[in-house]
Amino acid sequence: MQYQLPLLAVRDVEVSKRFYHDLFEQEVAMDLGRNVTFSGGFAIQQDFDWLVGIPKSTILHQTNNMELYFEVDDFEAFWSRLQQHPDVDLVHGPKTHEWHQRVVRLYDPDWHMIEVGESMTVVAQRLLREGNDVERTAEMTQLPVGFVEQCRKGME
Repeated sequence: MQYQLPLLAVRDVEVSKRFYHDLFEQEVAMDLGRNVTFSGGFAIQQDFDWLVGIPKSTILHQTNNMELYFEVDDFEAFWSRLQQHPDVDLVHGPKTHEWHQRVVRLYDPDWHMIEVGESMTVVAQRLLREGNDVERTAEMTQLPVGFVEQCRKGME
């Protein structure tokens, strides 16, 4: 058995397709009309109730019990792009977690939660550039020393 991908139930596949393409740069890998798979390894499905044979009333919106997670190398550029979409509802604006990663959470058109976080490689490299050594950076980010050492080597 091989795991394939998560699938999100959506009300309007065209609205969701534009949302994930325009804001998250997801390319359509396969478009089957009511089912669309994106290059990032997830899919959306319109008429999910029909597909699985359950009452439409049981398809819940804004459950807040899962999220899609994306990372970006340039968090400020993503935040600027997100601000170009005032119709997008935020869970919260930009914040910095205790491990020094900047993140923002938002809802897609069907109220699925999405987290966009600064790449942990970028976080480690930023802290290293600020003068922290590998061990201190690993402690601050809660990352393994070996991972931080690879980030340091990537800066050379």
